[in-house]
Amino acid sequence: MLDIYAFLKENEIAYQRFDHPAVYTCEESDRLCPKMPGAGTKNLFLRDNAGKRHFLVVVPKEKSVDLKKLKEVIGVSKLGFASEERLQKYLGLTPGAVTLLGLVNDPDCHVEVIIDEQIWDKPLQCHPLVNTATLVIEPEGVKLFLDKTKHEPNIVNVLGKES
Repeated sequence: MLDIYAFLKENEIAYQRFDHPAVYTCEESDRLCPKMPGAGTKNLFLRDNAGKRHFLVVVPKEKSVDLKKLKEVIGVSKLGFASEERLQKYLGLTPGAVTLLGLVNDPDCHVEVIIDEQIWDKPLQCHPLVNTATLVIEPEGVKLFLDKTKHEPNIVNVLGKES
């Protein structure tokens, strides 16, 4: 597993770091994290029905994703949450620490990246592969990170569940 800070430094990707207690949900993040700039994110690691395609979906933290609508947008017949084993295998992460920065551990680009258009041009709050800190990265840094990890983001309107 790569050292995310070394990777960011080597690629001249600037960030602000905020340390905090371990957080496992967006609700805990709201309660336990300091006030931070940028868009808070919710990161979902999903797979298609056959387990051949894997997706990292990044949306605003307040959005509740409708998986039925999302599967139509990305063109798969069925979509579900990937297992902890798959999360470890493809992104080197554990539950609670799912982050866009996990793509650093996917050199063969097995994971497809879906980013909600609502946050694409905003600074993003990302865990640095662990859930005890958050890095805020400007949009240019996010784009550079994706370029350096060779992941082409699919920017879409991720539909939320109806209330």
